[in-house]
Amino acid sequence: MRIVRRPGAFVCGIDAAMDVIGGKWKVLILWALNERTCRFGELRRAVPGVTEKVLSSHLRELEDDGIVHREVYAEVPPRVEYSLTPLGLSLNAALEPLGQWGRDHIYRGTGEAPGQGGAADPGAEGGAGTAGSGEGEGAGARTGEDAGAGVPEPVVGLGYGQR
Repeated sequence: MRIVRRPGAFVCGIDAAMDVIGGKWKVLILWALNERTCRFGELRRAVPGVTEKVLSSHLRELEDDGIVHREVYAEVPPRVEYSLTPLGLSLNAALEPLGQWGRDHIYRGTGEAPGQGGAADPGAEGGAGTAGSGEGEGAGARTGEDAGAGVPEPVVGLGYGQR
């Protein structure tokens, strides 16, 4: 694996990080790979809407940056699997607070309480209740008559690093 250093000076660390993860699909690719090692087709299904060309290009760029590892197995037909490198895992850990901010932001003003805490969002799966819910239903649990009551459905994928 070769790590490509991009030319040019960066203004700050955020500028350098955004150079690596910039684009519509890269963070979603990282999120999918955070769950498990995936083949190309599995990644394409895990990131709905991405084209094969863009997915291939982004995977190549992430590999060049040392974020994603591409393993080619000498089989017929050839099998290729993608996984996160230790650098990619540390990048996902750095993105977790951003995912929490996103969850908090989408629920702002809806009357539903977002999950509390960092990586573990007890309300994300509808298990333990969130602060103030009192009903044991998490922010992601949408059942019964309130399911279509004008409150937007939770956005799939904003549980960065979680499923």
